Amino acid sequence: MTARIVVLHGVAHDLVDRIREVRAAGDVPLVGDDRWPDAQRAAVHDLVRDARPPRGAAWASLTSGSSGTPRVVLRTAASWERSFPAVSNLLSDPAVPEAERAVVLPAPPASSLTLFSVAHALSGGPRPVFPGDDEGLAAATSFHGTPHALRTLLDGGRLSRLRTALVGGSHLDQDLRAQAESRGIRVVAYYGAAELSFVAVDDGTGLRSFPGVDVDVRGGEVWVRSPFTALGYLGDGGPLRTDGAWATVGDLAELNAGPAAPGPGPGALRLRGRADGAIITASATVIPEEVEAELRQVPGVADAVVFGVPAGGVGALVAAMLEPAPGYPTITTGSLRDVLSDRLGPAHRPRIWFTGELPRSTSGKPARADVVRRALAGEVSRVAG
Repeated sequence: MTARIVVLHGVAHDLVDRIREVRAAGDVPLVGDDRWPDAQRAAVHDLVRDARPPRGAAWASLTSGSSGTPRVVLRTAASWERSFPAVSNLLSDPAVPEAERAVVLPAPPASSLTLFSVAHALSGGPRPVFPGDDEGLAAATSFHGTPHALRTLLDGGRLSRLRTALVGGSHLDQDLRAQAESRGIRVVAYYGAAELSFVAVDDGTGLRSFPGVDVDVRGGEVWVRSPFTALGYLGDGGPLRTDGAWATVGDLAELNAGPAAPGPGPGALRLRGRADGAIITASATVIPEEVEAELRQVPGVADAVVFGVPAGGVGALVAAMLEPAPGYPTITTGSLRDVLSDRLGPAHRPRIWFTGELPRSTSGKPARADVVRRALAGEVSRVAG
């Protein structure tokens, strides 16, 4: 019998057993988010209602990409299972008995990184702990989530047994790494994508290939040869492209090819962002993630999203929305210009500034499409001069 895609909704801890049941029946679980607006819920259900996944599909996850348009990514069971031993090694602590290992999963199961950890748990990995489980949180020995979620947990101060944090989804700043490490938490950041799964890991010395993955940079794009790549998409396509055994989603990077090169050592990746998010302004191409990295170094800035605002004659003006750090005075354009004049070239300096709490996806990553929509609709504050 042909497998079906079964959309699940509900409380996170109840979903684990329901996911197990769907998998045992030979069907493909796709976890929804109860916070979806009605239109998004209807669109996802319409997409999967009559769908027949390809042979071998065992998991389905949602990714919004940089455009905000939901896509369903399909993958085999093996494409995740082959990485479980390496992930177990990253999360494990010899001082913690295997039976006591538990992983905090702040993002809902609709997030592919949380769904991965649920799949791992169903195959013998650490027991999942979800928000609201205070007893489980106090006993958790590891973490898997975004930098934003890790910061929130650290600020809450209830992680007495936490020994390892596996952090992905967006940029991890060095101050947050240092804060976690000062509490005895080993931090392993990683770069990946819903379509590619794990690509590279960083223990503090730079991004290097995840075990079993070959990484190459072609024309500025990251290409991987990996046993963890997804089958593809349900319905309309997305950024995943293949060339024989190699695949890419269009992420931009530089590869440090030798010991003489600057950086953390041979084989280290320096990510530059997504090619489809580049801003063309006058005669310059601006990669938002590069500007964001500099903005996060500005005192008083907790996080930032950079985007283009259409402008006749030059293509686009570089704009930025800043999330202020708690306790800092009001940010002004004058103070920003003073700090950034030595860090960014003229074309890369934002001309339009907004401030406020960044909207985030279910996994805790900044929701770029929503930031742009709110800024252009006048729903967020402009930074004063």
